[in-house]
Amino acid sequence: MDRLDRDILGALREDARISYRDLGTKVGLSANAAADRVRRMRREGVIRGFTTLVDPTADAGPGLVVFIDVSLRLDTTNEEFEKVALKLPGITEVVHVTGDHDYLVRARAADPAALDGLLRRLKREAGVARSNTRIALRAASGP
Repeated sequence: MDRLDRDILGALREDARISYRDLGTKVGLSANAAADRVRRMRREGVIRGFTTLVDPTADAGPGLVVFIDVSLRLDTTNEEFEKVALKLPGITEVVHVTGDHDYLVRARAADPAALDGLLRRLKREAGVARSNTRIALRAASGP
């Protein structure tokens, strides 16, 4: 990867929907040259995909968006936890983190009772020893 590739990645991080023409202009290449570099980086696995960031409090209608810090039981492996947790309804993301907890889980729940059920299932089925749950009130995102 050279400086142009890093510049292209920076521009795509700001706006993954940028046209190849605008991308090329931004980094000093033709549209075709910018497109070729993006295709090469996708082929090489540098760019693994494109995504849409959605305000978690705005998507999927009413309900709660929650962030759950979880610590695993000593007899639970990371692989076992991830496999089970990602199959539970409402869980949208599982992130292995550093710090006081093992994972940060993002989930949706229709209401507090549904959240209670999800937390119980995490402990019973996914090997969670303890958890700390936060409810999203609103979200803001930058460029």
